[in-house]
Amino acid sequence: MNELEDLWYGNVIPYEQFLNGNHEYKQLLTRTVKHRDEFEATLTNEQKTKLTDYDAACAELNSTSELSAFSFGFRLGVKLMIETIYSK
Repeated sequence: MNELEDLWYGNVIPYEQFLNGNHEYKQLLTRTVKHRDEFEATLTNEQKTKLTDYDAACAELNSTSELSAFSFGFRLGVKLMIETIYSK
């Protein structure tokens, strides 16, 4: 199978491939989760609900930001390929 077929069939998952072997990211994620859990343990139920709402808003913001960065990077890569092909 070639890359386009892999993409079509859902075999290419850039996000998962980015995280594979990224030890720095995994360490940061572990630290973040640990500190968040410790913080959440000190909150009232009302504060926990507000924290959950905050987490959801942050997740949506991160997702939007990552999509924009991915799209920009993809377009830039295509422009560079086109420029390389047509330059002398």
